[in-house]
Amino acid sequence: MEASQEFTLVGIKNEAATEKINKPTLTFWQSVWHRLKKNKLAVVSLYFLVAIAIFALGSTAVLSQSDANQFNTNTGAKYKSLPPKSGLPIPFWDGTGTVLGSADKVDVYEQNDVKQNFLLGTDNLGRSLGKRVTVGLRISLFVALAATAIDLIFGVSYGLISGWFGGWVDTIMQRIIEVISAIPTLVVVTLLAMLFGSGIGSIILAIALTNWVSMARQVRNQTLTLKERDFVLAAKTLGGSGPKIAVKHLVPNMAGTIIVQVMMTIPAAIMFEAVLSAINLGVKAPTASLGTLIADSQSMLQYYPYQILIPATILVLVSLAFILLGDGLRDAFDPKMLDE
Repeated sequence: MEASQEFTLVGIKNEAATEKINKPTLTFWQSVWHRLKKNKLAVVSLYFLVAIAIFALGSTAVLSQSDANQFNTNTGAKYKSLPPKSGLPIPFWDGTGTVLGSADKVDVYEQNDVKQNFLLGTDNLGRSLGKRVTVGLRISLFVALAATAIDLIFGVSYGLISGWFGGWVDTIMQRIIEVISAIPTLVVVTLLAMLFGSGIGSIILAIALTNWVSMARQVRNQTLTLKERDFVLAAKTLGGSGPKIAVKHLVPNMAGTIIVQVMMTIPAAIMFEAVLSAINLGVKAPTASLGTLIADSQSMLQYYPYQILIPATILVLVSLAFILLGDGLRDAFDPKMLDE
């Protein structure tokens, strides 16, 4: 009987290296954040929106709406339409400008004997434009977030019910969506303004009544797909009820679609509020929003362009940040982007 021969592994110097995991194990949300960080514009937009949110919330402790709205009629002419002044020799931010009836640039603050510097200037009533833009940003964000929250709750619930039950229930609910989609939003806003008066509440209700349709359709389509999956069948077999399965299994699996849809709804709501306020169907004076600030300064565009450029720029930047973040989240939640 021949002696046993020893076999040697060829090509492997370290056997422990064969069992080493080259890449760390990531959870779903860690994987999403890892992919989102690769989109620099989305990350910058995220930090910008976080800073804007902190600024808007923090300003409530030091600046009330009445502080931004009040003005002194006795000194209104003195502080009226002052250009932005930072106290530094920065072009277009040094307090110089033209006055009505003259094309020459002068130091408006020195001419009007104003000792205080207004970083963003004043409006045609002598109110600080910086204070009014801060309050206007706060109100615009509140309107958009409140309307989007209603849209999120109602749209997701409606889509889940429609997709889960299917059949005649789904048919009736989708016909209702088609009827609502056929009604122009401006008509709804006008009717609500006639019933409840123009204001923040009417705008939130109008946006919520019309914008939830897109969310409901997205969730319904996702529900029709997910309810045929094996994990839903397993949950049914274990005795899970419909609402429990929807909350524990369906909603988490469509979280990506919901988040992206919310990110696209918020800027649309901000722009819609601005448009309504600009045509006097939204927030009423003297309450400031980005839309009312733009509307009030339209007549002074030729002489004092900063009064419309400042709120318009903030409106564009905030809306653009939400859109860029939504695009980044859409790519981050896309399974095809799994490249780790």
